[in-house]
Amino acid sequence: MYSDPEVGGQEDGFFNADSFSEKSVRLGFIRRVYAILFLQILVTGFMIALFLYVDAVKVYSVNNPWMYIVGLLVTFIILIILACCPNVRRSYPINLILLTVFTVCEGFLLGTISSHYEKDEVLLAVGITAVVALALTVFAFQTKWDFTMMGGMLFVFVIILICFGFLCLIFQNRILSMVYASIGALIFSAYLVFDTQLMIGGKHKYSLSPEEYIFAALNLYLDIINIFIYILSIIGLSRD
Repeated sequence: MYSDPEVGGQEDGFFNADSFSEKSVRLGFIRRVYAILFLQILVTGFMIALFLYVDAVKVYSVNNPWMYIVGLLVTFIILIILACCPNVRRSYPINLILLTVFTVCEGFLLGTISSHYEKDEVLLAVGITAVVALALTVFAFQTKWDFTMMGGMLFVFVIILICFGFLCLIFQNRILSMVYASIGALIFSAYLVFDTQLMIGGKHKYSLSPEEYIFAALNLYLDIINIFIYILSIIGLSRD
């Protein structure tokens, strides 16, 4: 990440060519990120639909838990590589290959999770997540508040959330689980605004380099997926 200079305008009747070029690069970067994100969501939605509407896939997954474990391990390993190895995630086409494998594995994991819920619950969670993600994205583009300075605070909140999750596993309380899921949805909603503004750049204090389109798409994808998981959990708990 780096600090972005403010986008320049006109000076003495002449347009600032450097600022225009920088703005064009940033807009191209944003379009590329959202194109990748759209494909990721399509693949994930297709995988979830397989587990919801194809009984053979659902039954096979339930009877073969090793597939879930393998998918989880592969997802975690690729996530670590993409997050911690800048040279790898900037190298084409290995970055796209890794992101594709990660998305398929993540879609498989979400499919196995969704198979434990009713179809209407999953569809309701998808609809709510779509509305929330769209509203937060518009907010991130329009608001004058700079969320890029909140990275450290959000990280602390995630650590607290993880500790709270272990507490929920120990006590197995429905109300406690509902509170946990609600807090998780709020934290990753804030992360969605944070990561969107990192991608936008401009007058925000911190921004991502245009070379980091894979990393930007990965961040937004994980934010949306986590929001979906927590909303699905809230819906499932509310109907128990």
